[in-house]
Amino acid sequence: MTLSGHLRELRNRLVVCLVCLVVSFLIGLHFAPQLVDFLTGLGEAYGYTYVYIAPQELLMQYFSVALIAGVCITLPLILYNTWAFIQPGLKKNENFLFLSAMFFGLVCFIIGIIFAYKIMLPFMLYFLIDISKGSGITASISVQNYLTFLLTIFMIFGIVFELPVVSVLLTQMGLLKIKWMKQGRRFVIVLIFFVAAVITPPDVVSQIMVAVPMIGLYELSIIIASLLLRLRRKKKKDTEEKEA
Repeated sequence: MTLSGHLRELRNRLVVCLVCLVVSFLIGLHFAPQLVDFLTGLGEAYGYTYVYIAPQELLMQYFSVALIAGVCITLPLILYNTWAFIQPGLKKNENFLFLSAMFFGLVCFIIGIIFAYKIMLPFMLYFLIDISKGSGITASISVQNYLTFLLTIFMIFGIVFELPVVSVLLTQMGLLKIKWMKQGRRFVIVLIFFVAAVITPPDVVSQIMVAVPMIGLYELSIIIASLLLRLRRKKKKDTEEKEA
């Protein structure tokens, strides 16, 4: 295909993704009040009350939630078009690696969000509202700040759970050595606890609940990368023996 043909294909795929994103956004906008009620309900269970301090604040949150919902709905199509565009230039093993990274990356991101929703957010919301009890200060939380907090936590844990996929991908590309990962384990553990302290409330329990899964994901990355390396070496050895 000529350069103009590639550019034309890229334009067509971008248009398809953009149209689907707009349609998904409109669908998300229709259900935005229900989505906002669902998210605010998580805090209401712990005694949170919400206010909006600007006339347009609640409406803007509907748009924000609708946009995020639209991106989530359109994401599989975006990933497919990304793969379809670059697939002709990939070798067989590169194609398999790219598809596997997209699939497992999406799965790990979803698992991270579920982990945040089921485990981390209940602890965080309870801790943050509990420290105000007995202080004589009534908490009236801005709905914008509350939703931003929730969506940030979802995003953080979604990205954190991408660690195995990114690590395995880098090792398969030769940009990261398993030996480096093993030798740097102590430094990484310290870094993980530092990150956990930054993204969680200032209590030890929350930090441990974040740090332990991150350490587990790091160790899982080493195990998976080591297994794939052994399989690749075995396959290479078998190929050399057949050729001999």
